[in-house]
Order: sequence, then structure tokens, then C-alpha cells
Amino acid sequence: MAAGTPRVFVSHLSGVAVFDPNGDQVGRVRDLVAMLRVGGRPPRLLGMVVEVVSRRRIFLPMTRVTGVESGQVITTGVVNMRRFEQRPTERLVFGEFLDRRVRLVETDEEVTVLDVAVQQLPARRDWEIDKFFVRKGRGGALRRKGETLTVEWSAISGFSLEQHGGAESLVATFERLRPTDVANAMHHLTPQRRAEVAAALDDDRLADVLEELPGDDQVEIIGKLKEDRAADVLEAMDPDDAADLLSWLPEADKERLLALMRPDDAADVRRLLSYEERTAGGLMTTEPIVLRPDATVADALARVRRQDLSPALAAQVYVCRSPDETPTGRYLGTVHFQRLLRDPPFTLVSALVDSNLVPLAPDTPLPAVTSYLAAYNLVSAPVVDESGSLLGAVTVDDVLDHLLPEDWRENDFESGEGVSGGR
Repeated sequence: MAAGTPRVFVSHLSGVAVFDPNGDQVGRVRDLVAMLRVGGRPPRLLGMVVEVVSRRRIFLPMTRVTGVESGQVITTGVVNMRRFEQRPTERLVFGEFLDRRVRLVETDEEVTVLDVAVQQLPARRDWEIDKFFVRKGRGGALRRKGETLTVEWSAISGFSLEQHGGAESLVATFERLRPTDVANAMHHLTPQRRAEVAAALDDDRLADVLEELPGDDQVEIIGKLKEDRAADVLEAMDPDDAADLLSWLPEADKERLLALMRPDDAADVRRLLSYEERTAGGLMTTEPIVLRPDATVADALARVRRQDLSPALAAQVYVCRSPDETPTGRYLGTVHFQRLLRDPPFTLVSALVDSNLVPLAPDTPLPAVTSYLAAYNLVSAPVVDESGSLLGAVTVDDVLDHLLPEDWRENDFESGEGVSGGR
């Protein structure tokens, strides 16, 4: 959001043009999508309903909105063109919040919602509904217009999770939990309830949870989703986790879902599926941080700060010749995060590379990968092919997933079960 603009009233977003980073118009805003939350917390803003040139309405997640300013919305340029379908936990701000009659908590007066303000949370990409602009009285063409005022979310009543039932309250309860904890809770639900919760979660959240579930649960859940939705969720997963899930499906189902995925995402997953599972190629992610030699320390630190990166992937950047998407041009070396902190922001990363660390070959077996990470005290390691191109990176969490017993996710970490160091 632009500096000096702490919040935006949604009436100013209706019909606003949406542009990609190159300045090309994607479409226009037709609605906003929010999710109610438990504990009196303001609703979370999930994204926008955008009408594209073909008059199709698509969903644009707020995580892919980089700016809301000067009567326009700027996106990352990555837009899913599948038709928008409202989920059970989602509320349309224009369609369901505006013109709704609610009550002021303090006086129990009835008011009508005229406008809603949304605000981006500090230092995060999350957005939430912040304030309501309301009019007292029931209004209407034959009545005098009542007093208008702006109030906090907590000052009104009338938006209740309990009104909707189903899985919505459960999903709202899950919101503050880590994906691992949500996965543990879902694992112990009945298959029907698990399917209801999966249907109610947004794509990114469901992708994170699926990555933490046992394989049987993953296959069950993905099999109960509509195929278009299943493809969207697979796209939101880390490519290595998506490849693992697809490898457990019948060949016909796997190919059908790959055909529905975006070509670039499907290509990454197909490449991972071509390697043996317990090798560096089968374990790696195809989305490490890759920089060209002329990038600076400041560029590298900006990439490391990305909220969606795991700590293991954020621990180093890989310097390669163009192209800088895997498989890259020639791999030149690794720059570790601590080294980035010790040098001035204008320093070129090419001057800082650790070129003495021999990268892994894609066919390196799991025991050798484990020994490599342990010997060099690494949390992530580059995987490079015979031509010298970086294919991806193996992270310690992926290695641990394959070393631990299959039922390790059954442990109750909060109570300490299965974590004790003694007998």
C-alpha cells in the first residue's frame, strides 16, 4: 500500500483497474473476499474477485497484490485464470457486507453498513477488514437519513460464525495454528469432516496443510476435490511435495492433474518425478533463491526476507549465469546468509561465493545426501547436473521426512510424547 495511505475504503476499489508489473491491464475489481474469524478478531481479507477481458471472474489472492494506490491495483503478474467459485468460509464484501443491517454493541442501535475499510498489517502481506462506515436507523427512501459514523469491527454485532455452521467455525479456529498442528487435527477427523474442512480452506492454506499430512490422507483429500481445485492446490504446494503426492496416484489421475496445472508448474513437477524418490533429485525443491553474478547483497537480502520462504531455503542464495530459473545457466557457487550480513549492501554476490563446496549430483542417494549435510553443517545444498546447471536444492527438512519413521507425524509434540530424550 502506498505510504501515507493506512487504509482503503472498499467503495474506492469497485471497478478499479488491475495491472500486472508491466503495466498491462488484467481486469477490474468486482468484489473482495473475506473470511470471518473467531475471538472477535477482524475478518481477514483473502483476495479480490477480478473480471478479466473475457468477462470471466477470477480470484486474485492478496498475497499477489503488490500495490493499491492512485485508483489502481498492481499484481505480481501471476494470475490464475480459472473461474472464481466462492468457498464455504468466504464472504463477499460488496455482496454480503454492504447494505447489511447490524447493531452497535454499546447502544444496541440498528445501523446499516455503507462502506468497509481494509488495512494491510504492518510488515506482513496479510490484510484485514479494519473499520465500518455505518448509518443509524433503518434508512429507506421515505425516511430521513440518520447520522453516519465510522466504527471499529469490535463495535458492531451481526456477523456471526455460528450462523453458518458446517466446517466454518472449525476452519476459523485453525487459523492461528501452524500447518503442522492443523494437519494433526485434520488427521484425527472423520473422512467426511476432513473433506469438509479441506473444501473450506483456501488453496494456499490447504497446500501448506497437505504438505504436513501422511501420504494416505493427502491422497484421500486430493481425490475428493474437484479436479480444477486439486490442480490449483498442487500449484500452490512446493514442487517436491506436489511430486511426492502425485507419485502416489494412479498414472491416469496423475497425468490428468498435471495437464490441468499451469505449464511451468507442471514442468517442474514432471522433472522431479523423473528422479528416483530417495535421491538428491527426488528430494530437491526446484525453487531455491537464485541470483545472477551482478546482483548485490541488498538484492540477496531482499529475496531472503520473503515471507513464504522456509528458514532452510532462506539460509543461502545460489549464484548462477542466466537463466536464473531452474535449470539455470552455469552454477557459480553459494553465498551463505551470514556472509550477506557481513558485507556492505552494494557488494556484488559474485565476490562472495563459496565455490569450494562441491554440489550434489541429482542421482546422489539419500544416505550420501544426509552425510553431506552433516559433514558441512548445512541446512540446504545445491543439486547440479553434468552440464553445470543448478537443478534445485535439497533442504534438511526434506531429508528428515525420509529418515524418520512413517508414523512420526502421530507424535503429540505439545505433550512431549515421542520427544523425550530418555527411556
